[in-house]
Amino acid sequence: MLCAQCDDSARGICKFCGRGVCGEHHSNLPFVVTLFGVDPPKAIVVGGTLWCGVCRPQPDPIAMPELA
Repeated sequence: MLCAQCDDSARGICKFCGRGVCGEHHSNLPFVVTLFGVDPPKAIVVGGTLWCGVCRPQPDPIAMPELA
């Protein structure tokens, strides 16, 4: 697999979009595994997951009525 940005050998894949990323182009971003709807809401989060730095995980939920 090759890095999506430079075509060098990828060290892993982005947790959010699946792009291959090399050692130079990788970043880290927390990944929310699940949410609990208690008051206040809580989440189980994995810190430092591999992120390509190109994709933009959205900070807020997005309505997907076509999946209903």
